[in-house]
Amino acid sequence: MAEKSVPTHHDAQLVLRLFELRRDEKLRAARDWYRTKFFPQSYEDVQAVLSPGSADNTSWRMITSYWDMAASFVSHGVLDAALFLESSTEMLLVWSRVEDFIPRLRQEYGARLLANVEKTIARVPWAAERVRQFKDRLPSFRQALASRK
Repeated sequence: MAEKSVPTHHDAQLVLRLFELRRDEKLRAARDWYRTKFFPQSYEDVQAVLSPGSADNTSWRMITSYWDMAASFVSHGVLDAALFLESSTEMLLVWSRVEDFIPRLRQEYGARLLANVEKTIARVPWAAERVRQFKDRLPSFRQALASRK
């Protein structure tokens, strides 16, 4: 469902505040992990991270809860969807890596997992195409990072 609205100064202030929060040291480390090390190729890859004993579980929880919280502002009409996504394309990257596993994750771990992220993406016409672009580039990105090791 496309949404046509005019962003307000309040929207801009909220986007700036969300950006400031992303600069938190622990969240920044979790974002770096997700961007450079988390390349799930199967449901089992995601499930391994979700295991309570996993070293990456905290990063997973920080990333997914941060982006779902931020997207909840859009889902509840507090923040303009297009303005938010224009400055938060990282959320699209996060979604692109787990979208294929979401139905099973929701079935096994909770029906609301990343629900606000999904709703927000659905509200902006160009967002799904951007997610597809991230997915298309994933194999080459994974290979480039592996070759640097």
